[in-house]
Amino acid sequence: MNIKKHLPWIIPVAIVVIVIMWAVGAYNGMVTLDEGVQGKWADVETQYQRRADLIPNLVSTVKGYAAHESETLESVVKARSEASSVKVDPENLTPEKLAEYQKAQSGVSSALGRLMVIVEKYPDLKANQNFLELQSQLEGTENRINVARRDFNEAAKNYNTVIRSFPKNIFAGMFGFEKKAYFEAEKGAEAAPKVEF
Repeated sequence: MNIKKHLPWIIPVAIVVIVIMWAVGAYNGMVTLDEGVQGKWADVETQYQRRADLIPNLVSTVKGYAAHESETLESVVKARSEASSVKVDPENLTPEKLAEYQKAQSGVSSALGRLMVIVEKYPDLKANQNFLELQSQLEGTENRINVARRDFNEAAKNYNTVIRSFPKNIFAGMFGFEKKAYFEAEKGAEAAPKVEF
């Protein structure tokens, strides 16, 4: 077999095969990163759900000691309900949807903060073993939420970097890979809270 005779078409075919293999690898890499972002989003939702699941027990425990603080207790339950009703599709993580989700979760954090202020008025409640355990679980959950949000932002950053880098941005545009939103600090978070006694 004369290789020189077939050389003019072997080189272009080899180049096409290499380009196709690279494109398949690039596409599969973007899919893997996208799935990573969705997995990290699921972790965020899981931690927020864990917090939401703790709230009824916490409210019930506090209610036994502070029944006349019903307005605050109701605000916690209402904030939990509102936050639970906000759903974000991991396929559609737009900045607007993420901000809506974050705002709902901030309402829960704020209501829980008011609840903890009330707890300070009731020394018997602060000494209650059930309350102490729930409070500890809630603190642990808040830490897990922070870690899950940080991990989500890192996965989103890695994904966004790949789909925006040349030449993969061409394939990303062709196949509909879009930039993912990040969790951001709330407005005013840069200022220290004002504490009055």
